[in-house]
Amino acid sequence: MTYMSNKTPKPDLSFWQIWNLSFGFLGVQFGFALQNGNVSRILQALGADVHHLGYFWLAAPIAGIIIQPIIGGASDFTWNRLGRRIPYIVGGAIMATLAMFLMPNSEVFVAFLPPMIFGAIMLLIMDASFNITFQPFRALVGDMVNDKQRDLGYSVQSFLINTGAVIGSALPFILTAWGVSNEPDTAAGQKVADSTVWSFYIGGATLILTVIWTAMRTKEYPPKEYAEYNNVDLEAKSQNGDKTHINIIDTLLGSPKVMIQLAAVQLCSWVALYFMWVYSTPAIAQHIWDTTDTTSKAYNEAGDWVGIMFAAYSLAAALFSIAMPILIKTLNRKAVYSGALICGGIGLVSISYIHDQYMLLIPMIGVGMAWAAILAMPFSILAENLPAEKMGLYMGIFNVTIAGPQIFAGLFGGSIATSFFDGNTVGLLTFAGVLLIIGSFCVGLVSDKKPSTEE
Repeated sequence: MTYMSNKTPKPDLSFWQIWNLSFGFLGVQFGFALQNGNVSRILQALGADVHHLGYFWLAAPIAGIIIQPIIGGASDFTWNRLGRRIPYIVGGAIMATLAMFLMPNSEVFVAFLPPMIFGAIMLLIMDASFNITFQPFRALVGDMVNDKQRDLGYSVQSFLINTGAVIGSALPFILTAWGVSNEPDTAAGQKVADSTVWSFYIGGATLILTVIWTAMRTKEYPPKEYAEYNNVDLEAKSQNGDKTHINIIDTLLGSPKVMIQLAAVQLCSWVALYFMWVYSTPAIAQHIWDTTDTTSKAYNEAGDWVGIMFAAYSLAAALFSIAMPILIKTLNRKAVYSGALICGGIGLVSISYIHDQYMLLIPMIGVGMAWAAILAMPFSILAENLPAEKMGLYMGIFNVTIAGPQIFAGLFGGSIATSFFDGNTVGLLTFAGVLLIIGSFCVGLVSDKKPSTEE
């Protein structure tokens, strides 16, 4: 890769320009939060065994490993009327919206496929679509925001992600409070409650509308400006474009050392998160409501309460995202990252000692702090160490450190619950908390200093 001799500094963006860059992520996370809080109980209602839930959720990390590097690399070389990253963001949002509309109605398609199979396919499409939007959104901040504003850029993104998650997680509970039925009409063949169905409709609509807002309000740098700001010779890049596209091995071998260092932290973080997302509903239903009957009113009440718990940690994460830039300046990035993971670990471990549903909201404060840091810190650290012309590709490759741990958790989560916790899934939440605490110590292995020279 050839670089230009003079690099023009990227201009400072206004707060609202930074806000608009990630506003669509609010809608994407709205949908993702609905998926996290409700897909397990939808699949169980359609006939899935609780100890096999992890296998269904493997769709997300597998889709991520395959799709994100492809989309990341493709978006690095896309320049058209809509921009560089935005075409992929919009395309993924359209697919995700359609899947969200269809999944809670899986039993309607029984003439074509068994409901559980159709639901699993919709989960796969939904996850693939979310992955198509996630990676370009992260790279978009790296493209547009200068070094001075990078922590702010990813903190704003984390705030919007968690604001969307608060609304998405709480929506089934809110709709139930407004009188929407929270119990499926099994006599009429209904398997999924109206409160869940309407939540997915609202989530899908919000997703597409917010992404359209970002697409209309964000003007990505055209190729010439991009080259000036990132010290890239686009003419040389064009001449070597085919080689860059196919030379994945050299790209992997040339990965910044910090990617490997962050992988240990990511392993602990994402195994823990996977266990929390997949097993919280059956765990809380058994631990607090003393039921494993997925068609019972009590189980659906537990599912709605898990949504409130997820909303609570998302709210805590949104607030902590505001504080993170200040804390980073006062302390340092690694101290804030490590401290947040410890708080999350303590929160998850404490769940097994709590027997009141309302008290369960307290541990979610620590979980939210960890979640905010997990969403922002690795990408902020990484963006400072990546070559600008391969930002999307490397961000996509880095997704292996997110998806790989989830695949491990999906394959072995049920066996761990059976072998070590006598089938009680609340034990997996305790295990998740221990992993976050281990991850906090792994942060000490990470070097977050930007290289002084670019080759």
